[in-house]
Formats: sequence, C-alpha cells, structure tokens
Amino acid sequence: MSKLIFVNLPVADLPKSIAFYEALGAVKNEQFTDHTAACMVFSETIHAMLLTHDKFREFTPKAIADAKKTSEVLICLSADSREEVDAAVANAGAAGGKIDPGPKQDYGFMYGRSFEDPDGHIWEVMWMDVEAAKEAMSAPASA
Repeated sequence: MSKLIFVNLPVADLPKSIAFYEALGAVKNEQFTDHTAACMVFSETIHAMLLTHDKFREFTPKAIADAKKTSEVLICLSADSREEVDAAVANAGAAGGKIDPGPKQDYGFMYGRSFEDPDGHIWEVMWMDVEAAKEAMSAPASA
C-alpha cells in the first residue's frame, strides 16, 4: 500500500478555503468534512486537511502560526509540465491567492513557482525533467 500524506492546515474561513482549493482542482471528500474541517483530495496519496483554528488546537498545544507573517512550512506539489506549473499558479491567483511570493525557479531541467492560499500558507508547484536533472547533477563542475 502506498503511503498517504495528510497536510493539516489551520484556516480562518473554512468555506472560503474550501472554495480556494476546489478552484485549484482539489476535490472535497465529504466523508471527512464537517463544519470544523474539510478533507481536500489532490490525488490518491495527497490530501489537505483544512481545520478551523478551534479544531486545529485540538491536535497541538502550540500557538497557531500566522502564515502571513511567519514561515511555518513550504508545501510542494509536482506537475507534469512547465505549462501545468503556470496553470496551477494562475488558478491560485484567480481564486484569490497571492502569486509568486518567492522567486520563480527556472533551471532548464526544473521549473517551479509558488502561491499563497488565503491564510498565507505557501505552496510550490514544481516540474522536473528527471533524466536531464540526473545529467546536470552528474556533470563535472566548471572551474
């Protein structure tokens, strides 16, 4: 069985966050959704659990970071092409996210961009040509 990942994110406005992630292509799993949490499915193995602040506090004694002011985590999703990277970031912007809070990354064999969701959580979207990356990393460094 494949390992699953559930990224748990505290959100200030659950309906707004659900709409944002649906605009990115995530599908809400009604079985694990109620008025305090929503399970947003990106793939068979990647899920984002959107939790109201009260619900999130049930799982940790630590203060909830304000992701608009403090970096807590960088979440990265893979893409199948450069075009898919650009489309995902454009969808995030159209849904109310902040586009490219960090610099675009373009190394030829690897291309990435990022966005912030309405709560300030940073998501990166990255495409990589694995074979070209292997070649680039195995090439001797120029003197």
